[in-house]
Amino acid sequence: MSNGKDLALSHVAVLVGDQDRAVEFYRDVLGLEVRQDMPFPGGRWLTVGPAGQAGIEFILEVPEMNPSAEAREAAQARLRNGAAGTLIFTTESADDTFARLRDAGAEVSQEPISQPYGMRDCAFRDPWGNHLRFSEVLG
Repeated sequence: MSNGKDLALSHVAVLVGDQDRAVEFYRDVLGLEVRQDMPFPGGRWLTVGPAGQAGIEFILEVPEMNPSAEAREAAQARLRNGAAGTLIFTTESADDTFARLRDAGAEVSQEPISQPYGMRDCAFRDPWGNHLRFSEVLG
């Protein structure tokens, strides 16, 4: 029987409204690589992840991927209100990452700031309202 020590995180779902636009944002703006892009019964299995971190993938999930009508409607409601998931990335330079993403047209929600807990970070929103933070360890 598992005691939890054998568990490892492999996938996190990110709610998006359109998978083609999501690829454009997550691949072309953020710089993530597409890991999987294939049809599956009832939809399209589409994942992206950081190039240097093979063990984690973000599922670019649309409401239609949910198994029940109630779950699909709940996902649609989340999109109408701003999906509001959160992804936090580390980066070597919060300032450089900020400039690159801002210049690529990403919606800024926080300019770079040094935090009292030893990080310098900045934040953006994806086209569906998910929060994206980029943190640099200071010191």
